[in-house]
Amino acid sequence: MKITLSLDDILQLEKQQRTNLINSLPGIRAANLIGTCNQAGETNLAIFNSVMHIGANPPYMGFIMRPISVARGTYQNITETGHFTINQVHASIYKQAHQTAARYDTSEFDATLLTPEYTPNIKAPYVKESKVKIGLRFVEEQHIKVNGTILMIGEIQEVILEENYLNESNIIQLQQTEAIGVNGLETYYKLEKIAELPYAKPDGNILK
Repeated sequence: MKITLSLDDILQLEKQQRTNLINSLPGIRAANLIGTCNQAGETNLAIFNSVMHIGANPPYMGFIMRPISVARGTYQNITETGHFTINQVHASIYKQAHQTAARYDTSEFDATLLTPEYTPNIKAPYVKESKVKIGLRFVEEQHIKVNGTILMIGEIQEVILEENYLNESNIIQLQQTEAIGVNGLETYYKLEKIAELPYAKPDGNILK
């Protein structure tokens, strides 16, 4: 049976039910771990499903932060050190990645038994167990007035991955990395490649 939920219907839902519905509406999104640390070297790790491409030249990526009406270790560390890492979640670590959403009094690395890893170029920890790792320099934050969230933007400084994860067009083959997708806040999916289509042109014939 098909149903229609009006805005009033949505607003009248119990908080967690409403949160689950709205978070799952966009469908499957990439699961990534954001790694940061403060000037004292204390590490923080948090799972995000809002990582996005911003631009390729220069190469920018970003993600959405919840409002900073309460302390946000990820936000504070990025603005303090100017660096963060994005670490792709794969099938072998998704349970540990999910657990980073819990509120710990210690580093999420320690709590989830994931391993911090560093390079000379980035003042933030990578996740050693991740198969695709991106180091970024923080360049800009955009405050979204309608709900207080923040778009955090970084310029890619380095990308770390196995060479065979790339095809001849330099596209990362997610089936090789065993990347995991997440719908909403807690439902995880394996990703399966179904096709690789040519660049879309008006005279293309892929619809025939």
